Amino acid sequence: MALAAAAKRQIITGNQNHKTDVGSPEVQIALLSTRISQLTEHFKTHKHDHSSRRGLLSLVARRRRLLTYLKNNTPERYKAVLVKLGIRH
Repeated sequence: MALAAAAKRQIITGNQNHKTDVGSPEVQIALLSTRISQLTEHFKTHKHDHSSRRGLLSLVARRRRLLTYLKNNTPERYKAVLVKLGIRH
């Protein structure tokens, strides 16, 4: 189940670097984190949904690659994203 358009817009505006920013790593990581948390809640009631679990693993891998990119190129932005989204506390 994809994110609702209004929820997606809210996540994007909360993590933008500038007014027209929709594709920066910060925005992508925030969107992926929201989707990951939704799927994690889904698995609390649907333990045997293995096809969605495979999708979850791919989302986690994509977020990890984006975080690695940020960490290697701009460590201060990386730390800001971790604090803002509460990842790896």
